[in-house]
Amino acid sequence: MASEHINEEGYQATEAALTSITDDALNNHAADPRSTLHRPADQEHAHSFLSKILPKHAITGLETKFHMGNYVIDRQTGEKHWEAMSIYVRVGMHLLYYGSEQEKALHWKRTLNLLREQSEKMGKEYDLPDSKGHIKPFIESFNLQDSMAEMVQPDPDKYSCFNEFFAREIRPDARPIAEPTNDHVVSSPADCRLTAFPTIDLATKYWIKGYGFTMERLLGDAEMARSFDGGSMVIARLAPQDYHRWHAPVSGTVEAIKDIPGAYYTVNPQAINEAGTLDVFCENKRSVMTIRRHPHGTPTAVVAVGAMLVGSIKYVNGVDKLGTQVHRGECLGAFYYGGSTVIVIYPPGEVTLDQDLVHNSIDEKCETLMKVGWRVGISPVGEGS
Repeated sequence: MASEHINEEGYQATEAALTSITDDALNNHAADPRSTLHRPADQEHAHSFLSKILPKHAITGLETKFHMGNYVIDRQTGEKHWEAMSIYVRVGMHLLYYGSEQEKALHWKRTLNLLREQSEKMGKEYDLPDSKGHIKPFIESFNLQDSMAEMVQPDPDKYSCFNEFFAREIRPDARPIAEPTNDHVVSSPADCRLTAFPTIDLATKYWIKGYGFTMERLLGDAEMARSFDGGSMVIARLAPQDYHRWHAPVSGTVEAIKDIPGAYYTVNPQAINEAGTLDVFCENKRSVMTIRRHPHGTPTAVVAVGAMLVGSIKYVNGVDKLGTQVHRGECLGAFYYGGSTVIVIYPPGEVTLDQDLVHNSIDEKCETLMKVGWRVGISPVGEGS
């Protein structure tokens, strides 16, 4: 039938577009990443590129449906600015929503296999020595020269491959935690674009619009989910140009770790905010760490969520051994190439989230630019201390 033919035509074209984009990046390590994978999707030459691959009706529908970027608020200045969506994310969005029946399209085994294959391909290629050639263009394109001084290894030439650079380690003194002597304060788990919601119901009302989201599905554990029912949620999205490790938002004892296999959908806000689509947080590959918080004795869930083109999620320094003591601000793990997200969940009444972050998330419907260790909130017993 005509509609089925169009869907198949569009799917094949989109598959070809994603493969072309990733192949181009891997075959041109010395190229500016903003001319390949990270070409801003709202630029005219990105439109020209997609027009050569996608059918006209497909690209027109995509542009109508999505804004091709997101506004974020700088916490330090309060200024709001636009961040264009990378072209590979734009194509990934097209795969995510293609077809007249979204539920069926999202569950296509072909889509899942394609995203897995592309993510694994990027991961393997960026483990190879030749990928070193991509490091300096990446630094220059995203203006990361000054930030390299914050790294344990500041010399780009010393990294053995692009993935080693991508998961680079930062010096602890480069990310001091807010109010270090106050055990009641909770911190940002990453250099990120962050949203904060006092209740999970507010998170699903204003941000997580996809169908199928439940705490039980996200955490992979019904009993654990009940302990967070009515609790608060912080969502930290890491863009590819960000420092790509995540850190403990609280101090405590590692009580449990659960690795959950899954897909590699994009976690761009426009995929999260779109009503009636599949919830990608509950579909994507992720690892759930439960920390028994000191001195409160309450659980905190830290969920590391992989995304489109993310090769792997790895814990560091043995923190994944049960019973390990971790301190707020301590590095927990690293994501290898691609965007990713860390979700932190607190039990009800455990944390009062900072009002500016809540305002930005709910009233402005915007993410806030944050860094590791910056204050996110405080337990009520510690307010005023």
